[in-house]
Amino acid sequence: MTSCQSSDRNDKLNDHCLSSSANHNFHTEVYEKGHYARKLTVEEVYKLSKDTNVVNDFKQKKLEKEAKKNWDLFYKRNETRFFKDRHWTTREFEELTSDYHIRNKIQDNQEKKLILLEVGCGVGNLIFPLIEEKTNVFIYACDFSPRAVQYLKDHHSYDDTKCFAFLCDLTQDNLAATIIPGSVDFVSMVFVLSAIHPEKMKAVLTNVHQVLKPGGLVLFRDYGLYDQAMLRFSSGHKLSENFYVRQDGTRAFYFSEEYLSRLFKNAGYEVVTNKYVTRETVNKKEGICVPRIFIQGKFCKLLS
Repeated sequence: MTSCQSSDRNDKLNDHCLSSSANHNFHTEVYEKGHYARKLTVEEVYKLSKDTNVVNDFKQKKLEKEAKKNWDLFYKRNETRFFKDRHWTTREFEELTSDYHIRNKIQDNQEKKLILLEVGCGVGNLIFPLIEEKTNVFIYACDFSPRAVQYLKDHHSYDDTKCFAFLCDLTQDNLAATIIPGSVDFVSMVFVLSAIHPEKMKAVLTNVHQVLKPGGLVLFRDYGLYDQAMLRFSSGHKLSENFYVRQDGTRAFYFSEEYLSRLFKNAGYEVVTNKYVTRETVNKKEGICVPRIFIQGKFCKLLS
């Protein structure tokens, strides 16, 4: 395709997008859509503007009802092979390192371990690297998939003097029934909240809030708005604004900074950091490099 042909095609897409904008109440500044970490192309704006049909109510209720079942089937198919161990956690969240605790005098008694709660722990891709690094924390780990929790417990590094794994549906099970309220120093939420229906996200954060110490931190990473995975969804997968369902029935929400900040503030947290993170997923075998947008933050439980 020549540059002239490409220009003609973009002009047509521009016209089409303007027309679509009028039809769907889009802002006239539709070409500026995006954010500082990702500006959308004309083609991407056009694709998003066309995707207005949402999954019907009946199917949405079915997906919500079967959320646990769909994630359990995911782990049945993939076992422990799908996610890589998260060795980057201590690099991104230095609060989990022993050096940080000593430097900031967080622990007066080095024999006493700090408490970490890993919610949506899956098969342990975050907690086992921490255990291997001999980080001075005791880890509570929960997930609502029975298979995931069992795989975690069967892992050769699982040690009940360092970790306690248990089943928990954060949208309805009370964490305080298992963990002493106000006893947790840090909570890690890594690619977890995005799998939960937006209407239940505040309840999940409130559930976590009650077991976190005043001044304790939620360490957060998840999918960011306009991540490539979001832009790849075809028509018929949209549940609501920025919320989609995958082929296997699992769901994913894509967070903007503004949405995430508001969500945590409304649940009683102070925003410490909250920003988009850009990464690239590389498939060397196929020669593919995919740009990714994640969102990462630290949120503090207010002292009062």
